[in-house]
Amino acid sequence: MDLTIYFTGMMMGLSLIVAIGAQNAFVLRQGLRNEYVFAVCLSCALSDAILIVLGVASLQQIVGVLPWLDPVMRYGGAAFLVWYGAKSLLSALRGSGALEVRDGTPASFAGTMAMCLALTWLNPHVYLDTVVLLGTVATRFPGHQFAFAAGATTGSFLFFFSLGYGSTRLGPVFSRPSSWRILEAGIACVMWLIAFELLSGI
Repeated sequence: MDLTIYFTGMMMGLSLIVAIGAQNAFVLRQGLRNEYVFAVCLSCALSDAILIVLGVASLQQIVGVLPWLDPVMRYGGAAFLVWYGAKSLLSALRGSGALEVRDGTPASFAGTMAMCLALTWLNPHVYLDTVVLLGTVATRFPGHQFAFAAGATTGSFLFFFSLGYGSTRLGPVFSRPSSWRILEAGIACVMWLIAFELLSGI
């Protein structure tokens, strides 16, 4: 396994997943409440893994049948990354993002998992990030796509379990807008770097 490709996949996966959103807020809240943390983190990470592998495997087959789709997806993916980076940078400059975790009555295991799966599988952005975007970037590494997928999957597992079990300390930190500004600015830099690399490979 090419470690460079593996870590590229991990960096890409982490960059896409760490942006503030409903799913991450839910995982953090569960960690702060200490409710079904392992099951929630595992569910989110496994869902990401399934979608990442699906994107890497299916896009390669489709590109084999429709070779013109490869540059189209690369340009489209690069455009999305540029936009995503600009959005993150704008969020960092505005500094309006902050994570709020509200108290509430304990939920049942079934209700918690249903909400977790809904936030994952009913979110259209997750398919764009994992299946389309990561699958497209993986085509830059012919013969090593699954090293890239393994890295992206590892990034998901690391992030969700770190967020869930480290939420006692992370909660107060990311309740401050300044923390999210730093995070969003870093995401913008990573997105633009990957967009440049994606375009240079065409």
